[in-house]
Amino acid sequence: MKEQKNKVNLDHIDLEKEKEKITENPGTLAFPHTVGGAIIRPEDQGKIKGKAVSAMRQQTDRQMKQLYDQMQTLVNQANHLKDRVEVSERIYTSQMNFDPVIGKTYFLYEKSDGTDVLSMVSPKEWGKTIPFKKLVGEATLLSDHTWEVK
Repeated sequence: MKEQKNKVNLDHIDLEKEKEKITENPGTLAFPHTVGGAIIRPEDQGKIKGKAVSAMRQQTDRQMKQLYDQMQTLVNQANHLKDRVEVSERIYTSQMNFDPVIGKTYFLYEKSDGTDVLSMVSPKEWGKTIPFKKLVGEATLLSDHTWEVK
């Protein structure tokens, strides 16, 4: 009988040498352990960490901008409130010959001597000559007794 060329002769295999080529935990190898195994490439840890740090910085920068915008809104509201208080104090220290009504609009004028007068008469209603030095502002009395300048 003829020997076939493709047949493996089991008598010539040294089992001890073959055991050296086999691992008990193939999942821990950094390379494929079989011919058809998936290619395993080691990860560049520096690149991975660099991308993660970059993403983290972008996210925290976005959150810091949101906080800054919120703070800016609060500062603007505080400044607006401060301005209302200043105007309210100026109006309440002005000459007032009537009891102002909430929700009504009045006009603050400066007299030639530098004092203020609160009036119900608008600049248009005075006609050609206004008896005051200048119009300081138009204000509406709010329910909290502060004034909103228009």
